[in-house]
Amino acid sequence: MEEGTRKPGDLWSGIALAALALTIIIQARQWEYLGPEGPGPGFFPLWYGVAMLALSALLIVSHLRRGYARGNAADWPKLGRAFSTWFALAVSVALFKPLGFVVSFALLTYFIVAVMYRRPLATAALVAVASAGGFYLVFDLALGVPLPVGVLGF
Repeated sequence: MEEGTRKPGDLWSGIALAALALTIIIQARQWEYLGPEGPGPGFFPLWYGVAMLALSALLIVSHLRRGYARGNAADWPKLGRAFSTWFALAVSVALFKPLGFVVSFALLTYFIVAVMYRRPLATAALVAVASAGGFYLVFDLALGVPLPVGVLGF
């Protein structure tokens, strides 16, 4: 984007993110902020919402301080790549129950590395296995937080 120009998408994205942040803050305030053992379930979502609200306000203010962009500057190939990634994430979440988190996350990572970043298939497979394995080691084994398990047992 050229310096000193603005696009309406920045404004609408900032407004949508601010609305989402306010929803997160309102919900998080209903949960316990601090408990006897430390931060409660509302601690991190509250501060996440506050940070998100501040950054969305920054996006809105920076949009209002710049001039308008000339013409329609939609970059359709980039938008297609962004929508492909969102679709892959949605499919990955839908696969949590039948395949489990580890497998669906590995497939998502493989898709992003192989298709979106256009890396060799062997590299994508290595990154997918390492990432999924890292999540399994940290959450399931080290922290004792069970990840969703699928028909394959992991």
